[in-house]
Amino acid sequence: MELEKSLVSGSMALLVMKLLEERDMYGYQMIEELKKRSDNTFHLKAGSLYPLLHGLEEKDYVSAYEQEAAAGKPRRYYHLTGLGHKILQEKEESWNLYARAVRQVLGGGACYAGA
Repeated sequence: MELEKSLVSGSMALLVMKLLEERDMYGYQMIEELKKRSDNTFHLKAGSLYPLLHGLEEKDYVSAYEQEAAAGKPRRYYHLTGLGHKILQEKEESWNLYARAVRQVLGGGACYAGA
């Protein structure tokens, strides 16, 4: 079963920022790591990732730098900034609240006392 695109696009910034919280990464690394950690659920394309990263850069949530790769061609690595860490924490809290509420509704959660 394939995920709805609206569900994925709304959470992709959170997922990318979470990866960068652990270590600096370059684009292809992020794509592969998301695929691996999601059991092949997230298949992010470079054409979607780089505009997302540029948007995060504009907001100063991530910064980028170049570093030589083993093959000699420099790679562009992304780093979560101090502001990015703060925003990530807020996004995670918001996501957890949302996910908990969805689970309650889908699972028939707590009943309203006045019903």
